[in-house]
Amino acid sequence: MKALMCIAVLLPILSGALLPLFRFKKRLHREIYVETFVLAASAVVLALLLNRPEAPLRLFRLTETLDITLRMDGLAGVFSGLVAFLWPLSTLYAFEYIKHEGGDDKFFAFYTMSYGVTLGIAQSANLITLYLFYELLTLVTLPLVTHTGDRRSIRAGMKYLGYSIGGAACAFLGIMVLYACGDPALTFRYGGFVSADTPRRTLVLTAYLLTFFGFGVKAAVFPFHSWLPSAGVAPTPVTALLHAVAVVKAGAFAVTRVTFYCFGVSLLYGTWAQYTAMAFSVFTIVFGSAMALREQHLKRRLAYSTVSNLSYILFGVTLMTPAGLTGALSHMLFHGVMKITLFFCAGAVMYKTHREFVPELTGLGRYMPVTFTAFAAASAALVGVPLLPGFLSKWNLATAALAEGGLLPTLGVAALLVSAILTACYLFTPVVNAFFPPAGEGGHGLELARDPNWAMKLPFVVLMAAMLALGIGSGGLMELLSRVAAGTI
Repeated sequence: MKALMCIAVLLPILSGALLPLFRFKKRLHREIYVETFVLAASAVVLALLLNRPEAPLRLFRLTETLDITLRMDGLAGVFSGLVAFLWPLSTLYAFEYIKHEGGDDKFFAFYTMSYGVTLGIAQSANLITLYLFYELLTLVTLPLVTHTGDRRSIRAGMKYLGYSIGGAACAFLGIMVLYACGDPALTFRYGGFVSADTPRRTLVLTAYLLTFFGFGVKAAVFPFHSWLPSAGVAPTPVTALLHAVAVVKAGAFAVTRVTFYCFGVSLLYGTWAQYTAMAFSVFTIVFGSAMALREQHLKRRLAYSTVSNLSYILFGVTLMTPAGLTGALSHMLFHGVMKITLFFCAGAVMYKTHREFVPELTGLGRYMPVTFTAFAAASAALVGVPLLPGFLSKWNLATAALAEGGLLPTLGVAALLVSAILTACYLFTPVVNAFFPPAGEGGHGLELARDPNWAMKLPFVVLMAAMLALGIGSGGLMELLSRVAAGTI
């Protein structure tokens, strides 16, 4: 079973790298090739989740103490499962959407490779392996951000690259301190590997903030968030993955790893480093929601929403309790499903009508009922309507913070409430206008507007079913996440 970890990572990377060599003459043949390997990789991940290997798999050694090693522990299983579920749906959606973009071979080559690299981040057994795949993720997603090749996309790509390199440099400094003051192998271990009574306490706490903000760049924590709305110029299948699965969740996942599996909460809890990280997370929750409310471009509005919701996860992590981590992991999963649905809907509107701004959506619900039903369902879930998954994850975060007590956790709960109100405003407004336009408005120039074809609608249906299932039947999943947060699996 250990070999399956390597197969899961390498299968998408190699199949994506080899795709341009086949020079497919027919679009259908390319689509069959890509979807087959993506589904195969997801099937391998499913096999790993059902029969998780306990032992790590060393791929090769870098130095006497550092090696590139994979391991499927509980936290890796959570992230891998999310990625394996959403990537095939996103790929199917992309087949139709990318037809009008051009450059199909290049697009799907990097799109598929990004899947394998993201799984590499999820299954990393130590910090050096995670850092390697983390850097690779920047390189393989950069051509996706700049895919259209116009001035806006190139500028957005350079901004994304600059922020990512700067964040990685900060994280690397923190890693060097961990190497010197902790475990030279940098192997993930629940509880961390730095002694709580280390004589270099100030240095180590500073190193934690370097890794928090370094990896937090991809999680779009304030003030390192502006690359994310800018990256919205990329094709919607790319932004959906950037905002829901791959890049931003990789940042949140890396912060979780360094907090609970490298530095350890026994060292960090109650320190100025914890409070600083938590304060930035709480501020970003409200800041992202407020920016989303004032933004009229639909994809940029959803991007600022992602800025806010990623800090929900970081807030749960910085509580540094098992209950807080349970809330963070539940929101990591649920937000992925909700946000990718919203981006798919936004992309469908742009694809069929070329409308990009919120006021232009007025009356579209009548002409694109499936698209806007999915948008309404995902909006309700993200707001936190009971019986939908967003309510459950926000409840977990709020109760964990209230149980913790103190000024910052209490402010965090207030931030969650304010964010929920703002989220209702910036998501329900376009929904209401789409289905119930003011008298005399809407309908002009929409006679040809229609829902997209089955390849784009099928993900809507699957994701809506997933949201309903997660909302009303996630008892077993929550128990699993609680065990992961407690370090028992």
